Amino acid sequence: MTKSHALEDKYDAEEDAKKIAEHEAKKAPEETSLERLPNPTGWRLLVMPFKVKEETKGGIIIAQETLDRARVATQVGYVLKMGDLCYQDKERYPTGPWCKEKDWVVFARYAGSRMEIEGGEIRLNDDEVLGTIDNPEDLIHAM
Repeated sequence: MTKSHALEDKYDAEEDAKKIAEHEAKKAPEETSLERLPNPTGWRLLVMPFKVKEETKGGIIIAQETLDRARVATQVGYVLKMGDLCYQDKERYPTGPWCKEKDWVVFARYAGSRMEIEGGEIRLNDDEVLGTIDNPEDLIHAM
């Protein structure tokens, strides 16, 4: 009969836990955060507004009320999803789509239906965007 050491038992338990976790992960992959968001219908875009920084370059913390107003009034967002009819009207968009998924877009102030999600908000906008931009910080005024 061999003696078991506490260290060996701990090592075996950790290995078993890893194997079980790997098996569970393969069996039922979890949805990503993007998959849990609503799918826009028709010509709508699902946009995540640019999140204003909570602190200035100089280290001053911005008041919550000011941050809330800036988030509501932001005009820049990241296109997460597009509806199935988005930019399909060839008469309205003869040159093709104005944007695509994963683009930063500029839209009208206070545009879209706002929905709160964990960590911020999303907006369902119509497919009429004002423009696209490479870096949203180019349009955000420094506080």
